[in-house]
Formats: sequence, C-alpha cells, structure tokens
Amino acid sequence: MPDHFPQEIIRRKRDGEVLSDEALAFLVEGMASGAVSEGQAAAFAMATFLRGMTPRECAALTRAMRDSGTVLDWRGAGLSGPAIDKHSTGGVGDKVSLVLAPVVAACGGAVPMISGRGLGHTGGTLDKLDSIAGYDTRPDLATFRGVVAEVGCAIVGQTGQLAPADGRLYAIRDVTATVESVPLITASILSKKLAAGLDALVLDVKTGSGAFMAERDAAARLARSIVEVAEGAGLACSALVTDMNQVLGRTAGNALEVREAVDFLRGERRERRLLEIVTALSAELLCLGGLAADDEAARAAIAEALASGAAAERFARMVAALGGPGGIVDAPGAHLPAAPVQVAVAPAGEGFVRAMDTRALGVAVMRLGGGRRRATEAIDHAVGLSDVASIDEAVGPERPLCRVHARHDEDARLAVATVRAAISVGEAAAAAPPLVYERIAGVKVP
Repeated sequence: MPDHFPQEIIRRKRDGEVLSDEALAFLVEGMASGAVSEGQAAAFAMATFLRGMTPRECAALTRAMRDSGTVLDWRGAGLSGPAIDKHSTGGVGDKVSLVLAPVVAACGGAVPMISGRGLGHTGGTLDKLDSIAGYDTRPDLATFRGVVAEVGCAIVGQTGQLAPADGRLYAIRDVTATVESVPLITASILSKKLAAGLDALVLDVKTGSGAFMAERDAAARLARSIVEVAEGAGLACSALVTDMNQVLGRTAGNALEVREAVDFLRGERRERRLLEIVTALSAELLCLGGLAADDEAARAAIAEALASGAAAERFARMVAALGGPGGIVDAPGAHLPAAPVQVAVAPAGEGFVRAMDTRALGVAVMRLGGGRRRATEAIDHAVGLSDVASIDEAVGPERPLCRVHARHDEDARLAVATVRAAISVGEAAAAAPPLVYERIAGVKVP
C-alpha cells in the first residue's frame, strides 16, 4: 500500500493531497523509531509548510505524535491541584515560564511543564535552565512526577518517553526554515501538552517583529487552531495573542534571563511589561483550571504569591529538586555563568526609542553563541543582551540602548553594530504597543 512508504506520503503532501489518519500515524511512528530518515522528516516538514493541512489532518498528526510515547496520568499522584500549564510560541527575552510556573504552583496549581529549546532567533526555556549548573532538564519520568507532586512545578524537556516523534521533528524544523507552519506548530505544542496529561492549558501566541507569526492575523489563526484541536482532544484551553515588537523584559540570553527571572521573583526588579504578561497568563490559567472564581480573584492571588516570597521559594525548591544549587534565589550570581566581555551600546544621540527590530536582536544573541544554527550545535549560556531599553524610553549618554555580553571582543563589536541598526531612536516618544491584543476563549475544566 503506498501509504506504507515514507516517500509516497511525502509526495502526496507535496502535491497537495489530504493524508489519511493511517498515513500520518505510520510516518510519525517512523520518526519515533528512526525508520524515517532525517532527510525524509525534513522533506515532510517542508511539504507541510508549503501545502498546509486540513483541521482533520492536523488533529490526526497531533494524536499520532502524542501517542508516539508515554501519556502521563496524574490520577493518584498526590498533586495539590489540577495539572495545568502555559506555552509560548516563542519570542526574544521570553522568560515568562521561569516565573509563571512557580507563581501558579504557589497559587495551588500543579505545573508539569514540558518545554523546548530555542528555535531560530527565539530563545528556549530549556536552554535558559541549562545555564544553571546541575539542573537536569531531562529527568526520568519518576523524578519528574515526584518533583511536580512535591514542589508543585517542574520545568523539563522531552524525554525519549514523551512525544519522541515531536522531539525529532522539533529539532529538524529549527534548521530547515519550517518553524512557522501552523499545523506543525499546533501538533508540536499539543502533542507534548497532551502527553503531559494536563487538565488545562493557556497559550501565549506571540506576534510582531520578534515572533514567528509576525502578522496579527496569522497569530490569531494559529491561536484558534491550537484551541480548537485541544478542545477536540478534551483539553480545556484558551490563548492570548501578545506583542513581540520589543524584547520582553530587560534581557535576551540564557543565563541573563534566568538572573532577571530570579530578580523578578525576589521583587528586586520587575519590568512593567514582564509583570503584566506574567499576571495576565497566570490569571487566565488559574481561572481556566478552576483555582480562581474570576480574573480579579486570580490577580489578587498572584500578587500575594509574589509579595510573600512563596513563588520565589517554589522556584528555589524546583531547581534544587532537579539537581541544581540550593542557593539560586539567594545568590544567583554565584551559580550562573558570566561573559568576559561586556560593552554598553550608546545611541548615536539623545532621544527616545521609537521602534525595534526584535528579530534582529534575537539573531544577534544567536550569533554571539546564545542560539543554534545547527541542531547539534552547543550554545554559550553566558552571552546575550542586558538592560535593553524599551519602546518610548529615553536613551542617551547616561542610558545606553543595552549592554552586550560576549565571549570575544570581535563578537561584541559585531553585536554592537547590529543593536544600533535594530533600535530606532527619535526626538519624540512613541507610544508603546499594547501587550495583549486578543483573547481566544476556551472552556473551563468541568
């Protein structure tokens, strides 16, 4: 039967045909087992990128990728609350997961967060956590389950047991320019989340110059696709379409973002937009999971979790339970790598930040060594950008555009030039774009 040959399935998708559930299941099984070669997986990703998928195909691909490994069941695991989670489609400086997971855990949720590595110009949550010495981003399932039950949250990566087909396709998409495909993004996100046995999920779908979905209409289509497929699979889900026209927070780069997240949890530094999006997504998740009666009650609980230090405590316990240092919150500088070259990027003259090519800034971090050009490439966790000025902020001799953290002087010089070209400065302040553009409604947990 033709469906039983990978090249025939790829050909049919290349020619715009609709694939059967059986064909997709066969191909996914081959990705998980290794029977489908890397070249064939890449060809399938490109054919899907160019030809798209019907909603039925997307749902079938998602189910097949979920079922390529173990599907967790949290019943009887002793969780303190419902198993709930958040996922972002990726941005520059997006360290929300590092803050949201312990915040939601402190508010009564259980957060088994299966995250990914960087894709293209965007940073990955696992790469950030890998900058913490000893932190195990790939624990066995027994450890993962135990940490979620004990601490209330655990941020880990896919193992060979959880959606292994997605793990392989995810890395291939990163290096084949097929990241932006709506059906592939939908299947990738939901296969992991469904395999994690969640009760509810909230999505942060980015749009703007630093997002994969730069146009708002495309981002909204992706949000609707994920919500619809999730609800079809019985998972309560909603999505926020949020702005990525500037770096989120003040840092972009793995260890630098961990440090900002720790400072945020400690209450030492909470950049306004980062606080706003953490609060909005956490509140959405608490309501969706039945842990808060309404948005007002959810926001009050989140504020208390931050003010009391309960969220910071959860983060510290999670890091220690997964093999990291016990003093990450008390002394983050002692446990995070630092780049030897640090250079302030002064603007050409005084003025206000008016616009930002956020993608270019993400690429600058990648070229410093903070991201990957090939799936097997190692990254430098210490490099990146800090103290990034936001849109409408005044800059000048006393307030640089940002600070570059590099391994070598030449790397820093090139990054400085990129930053100056990417950030536009004018005489008059420009209104910053709104942070949340749209909410795609989901359903509550029964």
